[in-house]
Amino acid sequence: MEKVGFIGAGNMGFAILKAIAGSKSEASLYAFDTDEQKLSRLEEMGVKALGSECEVFDNCKYVFLAVKPQQLEEVLRKVKDSVREDTVIVSICAGITGEYICSMTRQDAKVVLVMPNTPLLLGEGATALAKSGKTSDEEFAYVCSVFGMCGEYAVVSQDKMKEIIAINGSSPAFIYLYAKAFIDYAKSVDIDDEVAKKLFAKTLIGSAKMITDSGYSIDELITMVSSKGGTTIEGLKKLREGNLEQTVSECCKACTKRAYELSK
Repeated sequence: MEKVGFIGAGNMGFAILKAIAGSKSEASLYAFDTDEQKLSRLEEMGVKALGSECEVFDNCKYVFLAVKPQQLEEVLRKVKDSVREDTVIVSICAGITGEYICSMTRQDAKVVLVMPNTPLLLGEGATALAKSGKTSDEEFAYVCSVFGMCGEYAVVSQDKMKEIIAINGSSPAFIYLYAKAFIDYAKSVDIDDEVAKKLFAKTLIGSAKMITDSGYSIDELITMVSSKGGTTIEGLKKLREGNLEQTVSECCKACTKRAYELSK
């Protein structure tokens, strides 16, 4: 039975723990957070609350660092002497490198870098993972399986873990802003916003399935909706006049730039 611990029980840590607890996995689950209320809701799922970051490392083989990147240095300084040769450190901290974690703990540390997203809260996450340090294939496969319980996952190289943030980590916020514009338009023409939200959200879900399951390229899918002389063509003209694709590119570049600024 694997012993899995979490330092940090906020939204992301809670979502991952909830997925493990609700699966057929026989893992023993542990967690520490400075907020006792967060630990209380975890105990109801069978997660054992511990009294410090070091206790998590002392009790667990797999330790998930589910704290803000700005808090990580302090955490790693505290636990340095508790990191064992067989400990696998799983970091979901944006911009943090495996080299940095090794430099703060032990040079031969086993590290897995993870970029999840908030749809994990509904079991619909999209997570990118990279193996770092001395992590074995078997240990990496176990961490991948955890995120498989929370949705879909994909393996990327370490050197692309900052670039991938814009694609899956931050992109939900960008999609929500896009959705808000459509729903705000509906309200402006006296369409009930709940109706608009329901229809547009289902359209997003269906369109995503078309991208993944239809076998058509994205350009082909656009053409399928765009009858000559029709309404869609006119809308696309305006999006292109507004340089939508260039704006999205600049958005992703800004996201990546910030990841490098946070990088350690």
